[in-house]
Amino acid sequence: MARKGILSTALNPQSPAAPAAKPKMMPRGAVGALQSSLSKLQESAVQEVDTALIDDAGYEDRLGLDGAAMNQLKESLQTYGQQVPVLLRPHPKAPGRYEIVYGRRRLRALRDLGLPVKAMVRQLDDHALVMAQGQENTSRQDLSFIEKASFAAQLQSDGYDRQTIAAALSIDLPMVSRMLKVGNAFELPFLRLIGSAPGIGRERWMALVKLFEDPAAKARAVTMTNRPDFLTHDSDGRFDAVLQHAQNAPQEQKPVPAPPKTRALPGSNGAAVAGIKSTAKGITLTISAKDAPGFDTWFDENAERIMIELHGRWQQDQPEQPED
Repeated sequence: MARKGILSTALNPQSPAAPAAKPKMMPRGAVGALQSSLSKLQESAVQEVDTALIDDAGYEDRLGLDGAAMNQLKESLQTYGQQVPVLLRPHPKAPGRYEIVYGRRRLRALRDLGLPVKAMVRQLDDHALVMAQGQENTSRQDLSFIEKASFAAQLQSDGYDRQTIAAALSIDLPMVSRMLKVGNAFELPFLRLIGSAPGIGRERWMALVKLFEDPAAKARAVTMTNRPDFLTHDSDGRFDAVLQHAQNAPQEQKPVPAPPKTRALPGSNGAAVAGIKSTAKGITLTISAKDAPGFDTWFDENAERIMIELHGRWQQDQPEQPED
């Protein structure tokens, strides 16, 4: 007979009838059988549960909730009601309370709407909870690569081996290794800021993993997430912004040269007859024919003599150097 899955609780109508109990054991046997049947029927039935009685459990498999998608889910629940139940387990430490196994988005939407949640309740230990949540994740087409990689990394950090992770996500061991390399490279708060990034595949996440090996690149990427405009992008856009800032080291700022200083040079009558411009490379003397008609021609003819005279005066003004 085929083995039942971890979530299979239906009664098997083909099972052979139990042998008749002895008369003196009838009360105990009947009560025990009735209790067992009621327990199985209760697990198979969909129940309405107050959302205030439900706590988180398992591992974070959603990296942020898109506001538009959440509003759309709320509208659908208001219009058509809850069509797919969530899975709960009785809280192992708080009698009368429950823990969510999967269906977190539906639970949050119904909680916001003030409606009870339709749920199946299963007796699951921690290992069975992981397997149930992982198998549910595998069947959801909208779970992104980074969400699955983060889920795998959370399982590993809690001590689950790679074989268990592979079984939970229905993937092979090489894919487990690839997912863990990405999932372990980033802290969960950082991934929450980026979100699910549904359009970003493994190759681009691996490129970011490689960049994060450089502490300076990682610091630039994390700084980007603190900018006020970061959350104005959608999830894919936030990843692109982080990747771009991790890739692009800031350009070395070259000092801006001081603007040239130009001043007028007055003649004997006090009017400007020339202009002098000072730069880091030297000075430029300009004599305009308009400002001093004829002076420009005279200066050109006597430039050599004037320069020798000026240079000689400059040398005379230099302090004397001590003899050796």
